[in-house]
Amino acid sequence: MIRPLRACVTVLGLAAFACATQNDPASAARKPIRVVIWDEQQPIQKQAYENFLGNAIADHLNKKPSEFQVKSVRLDDPEQGLSKETLDNCDVLVWWGHARHNEIKPDTAKEIVRRVKSGQFSLLALHSAHWAKPFIEAMNERTTDDALKSLSASERKNVKITYVQPAMRLYKKEEPVTPSFSKSMAADGVTNLEVKLPSCVFTSVKNDGKPSHLTTLMKKHPIAKGVPENFDIPQTEVYGGPFHVPTPDAIIFTEKWDDGETFPAGCLWKLGKGQVFYFRPGHETYPIFKQEIPLRIVENAARFLGKDKK
Repeated sequence: MIRPLRACVTVLGLAAFACATQNDPASAARKPIRVVIWDEQQPIQKQAYENFLGNAIADHLNKKPSEFQVKSVRLDDPEQGLSKETLDNCDVLVWWGHARHNEIKPDTAKEIVRRVKSGQFSLLALHSAHWAKPFIEAMNERTTDDALKSLSASERKNVKITYVQPAMRLYKKEEPVTPSFSKSMAADGVTNLEVKLPSCVFTSVKNDGKPSHLTTLMKKHPIAKGVPENFDIPQTEVYGGPFHVPTPDAIIFTEKWDDGETFPAGCLWKLGKGQVFYFRPGHETYPIFKQEIPLRIVENAARFLGKDKK
C-alpha cells in the first residue's frame, strides 16, 4: 500500500521532533516543574476553603499546566501522602501543617531533608509549618553546616559535636536567640563543638485577625516578581519576632502589625544542593491562599525552587 505523501511527512516530522526533543537540553528544561503539595487538611480549614487549603494552591498552579505538574496529597493518605513514588517525582515540596506535626514519622522527615540536601527537590514551608518535622530537620542540618563552617579546615578534621536540644515553646524577647554554637579545644587536640539547635519558633502568637503590612525587601529576586513593594494581608495570625532559625541567606519580605510586632515573612536558605523557603502569612481560617499576591508568591517560589531541578 502506498502511503499518502502528507501522512509520510507528518510521521517523519513527528519522529524528527521526538529525536530533537530527546537530544535538546533546552527542550528538556521546559518540562513542567513537579510540585507536590502536602496538606494536613484540618477540618477547620472549611471556614475559608471549600476544598482545603492545599487544594486551593493546587488549583491555582494547575492553571499553568505548561509550567507546573501538580500533585495534592494529605496526611491521611496511604504512607501519609509521602510514598517513595511521590517523593521520586517531586521538584518542589510545599508543606502546610499545624495541629498534627507529631504524627509525621521522624524517618520520613529525615528522608525529605536528605533529598533536599542531595538536590532532588526543595522545600517550601508555609506559616505554621515552622514546627513541621521536615522544616525543623532542615533547620537543624543548616545549623550544623553553619557551625562547621565556623571552624578552620584543621579543626574540622578532628571535631566532636555535642547537640543541645531547644525548648519547644514560645521564647521571651530577652532570651538568647537559637541556634548558637561555640567551640573549645580539648587537651588531646579535639575540637569540641557545642551546637544549640534552633527552636524554630518566636516570642508571641495572636490570632485576632488583624491585618499585616508586608514590604518587599528584595525587589529583583525571582520570588518577588510582580509583587508590590508594599501590600497588606487583610486578616492573618500574628507572629512576634525574633524568629529562632539559622540566619537566612535572603530575607525577601518582612511583615509588621499595627501593634508593633515584626517578623521576617519570606526567608530563604541554601541546604546542600537544595533550598528551603519559608513564607509566614497564614492561618487556616482566613482565605489568604485565595488572594492574588500570596498565591503569586507561592507560584514564584515554586518556579524559582524548581527551575534548577529541570
